[in-house]
Amino acid sequence: MHPAYSVIFFTVASGAGLGLLAFMGLGAARVGAQPMPFLLTAFGIAFALTVGGLLSSTFHLGHPERAWRAFSQWRSSWLSREGVFAVVTLVIGAIFAALWTFMELASAILGIVTAILALVTVWATGMIYAQIKAVDLWHRMLTPVCYLLFSIAGGTTLFLFLHALFTDKTEPVWELSSVTMIALLIAWVVKVFWWMGGDNASTSTPGSATGLGHLGKVRLLEKPHTGSNYLQKEMGFYIGRKHAKKLRLIAVMLGAVLPILLILLAIPAPFDALWLGLAVVSHLAGMLVERWLFFAEARHAVMSYY
Repeated sequence: MHPAYSVIFFTVASGAGLGLLAFMGLGAARVGAQPMPFLLTAFGIAFALTVGGLLSSTFHLGHPERAWRAFSQWRSSWLSREGVFAVVTLVIGAIFAALWTFMELASAILGIVTAILALVTVWATGMIYAQIKAVDLWHRMLTPVCYLLFSIAGGTTLFLFLHALFTDKTEPVWELSSVTMIALLIAWVVKVFWWMGGDNASTSTPGSATGLGHLGKVRLLEKPHTGSNYLQKEMGFYIGRKHAKKLRLIAVMLGAVLPILLILLAIPAPFDALWLGLAVVSHLAGMLVERWLFFAEARHAVMSYY
């Protein structure tokens, strides 16, 4: 599949934003009152990443002005469900954020509801790709699981950085740091299994694509088109296995190994926000590489005709 940069930015940005919003929701009852600068910045980043990501996804549409019509297909379309869940999450999340920030009312119930809605939205995003039977690499339940785990990992990493930036700490924050490192480790370990499963998955052939494989070897008699077309542009993309392996290693190093090392450097008191800021940047850079590979390595069955 041809990697679309708007969709790559959308999935990375909205995933991290919704993950941060979920973490804020789950932590409301525990942390209670917080400095207004911290709350304004945390919620501001969460909403900016989420809304910015959602808006960027419309750039990939042939007619962005018709994007609103997708909401009407929520009974059958995961894309529509994602949009509905995203809007509901933003509305409930805005109420939750306003109450906590301006009235110092950290509602545990509203926080949990916000967190659940945010994670369900991320799950719906993953299901958009997991339900496509024509792409073997995506058509697995581990696909939305990866989206969900990466959202949680990105959200906790952002929260850890903001917590260190706005909170005067004289003691190491072992618990929060440990949760972040565990979230990063689990997300990338599952992603490695996703890659391994994809390498061993059956790929579409002209026989399976046409349903004529049982009759014998299927070969092309004549090209479907005399020139290039939309399908070849969108579905036709190839990346060599050697290059893919290098990019996978880069993604893991930037997305998991380096952030964990930076968090370990930041743990000794006083808590150093500089290392954690670098950890956030490194993780997001790794996610951009991972998401580019997610599309670049996928092969649509329609390419068997070309």
